[in-house]
Amino acid sequence: MGGVKKKTLSSTKATGQQPSDGSTNKPKKDETKPAFRSQKHKSSVIIEDINDTSRVSGMKAITVQSLSKLLGVKISIANNYIRNLESKGLVKLIGGYSGHKVYSYNKS
Repeated sequence: MGGVKKKTLSSTKATGQQPSDGSTNKPKKDETKPAFRSQKHKSSVIIEDINDTSRVSGMKAITVQSLSKLLGVKISIANNYIRNLESKGLVKLIGGYSGHKVYSYNKS
């Protein structure tokens, strides 16, 4: 955004400099690549006692965000946990929009 602007042709003639074509000592991309790539580490978190729904049963409305805050895990982990509970029939989808689903605890 900022930086030195390109001088006009008339001002370069007045100072006696040669006009540059923009190739000022910049290293090529091939020269700056590291010799190795860092590998991404996959981390996994196991929510202790998946069948223990005592925390979930006390909630009026269960959302991914509220569950992740309650359990202290990432939203993706909480989302997988809710999907697991939904497949087992422990929670039921009651509403939501645009990816923000709201679940309730199924007492039966």
